[in-house]
Amino acid sequence: MKLLSPVFENGEKIPGKYTCEGEDANPPLFIEDVPEGTKSLAIVVDDPDAPTKTWVHWVVWNIPPETNDIPERASLGKVGVNDFGRPGYGGPCPPPGSSHAYRFKLYALDTKLDLKEGATKAELEEAMAGHIITMAEFTGTFKR
Repeated sequence: MKLLSPVFENGEKIPGKYTCEGEDANPPLFIEDVPEGTKSLAIVVDDPDAPTKTWVHWVVWNIPPETNDIPERASLGKVGVNDFGRPGYGGPCPPPGSSHAYRFKLYALDTKLDLKEGATKAELEEAMAGHIITMAEFTGTFKR
């Protein structure tokens, strides 16, 4: 399974449009090679370089398994709360002068999750336990 973006390559800079300095919209994503038996997909975007903890930028689950294109401002599946305290995507926003890496993680699950909108990354991870068929990850960077 692969997760890609048409606007930046793995390990490269995330365009400003998709950060707190731009439109704060999720970047478009492409999904390839979802395994047979997948009942739903989930996405988590986080920043392990944040100074106090791994900062959560996006939590989405119950995305239909046939999805192969996630556009900007996507509204697929159920949406969790990010560490900015709001639902949906919150773009990269590291402290001025610092560069951070942002992990885009895609999970193929063998079930749809019975999880209420507004769940946290930790609640999603708990619900996914034992249901992950495979996962894909790519990274973008951003410096303010």
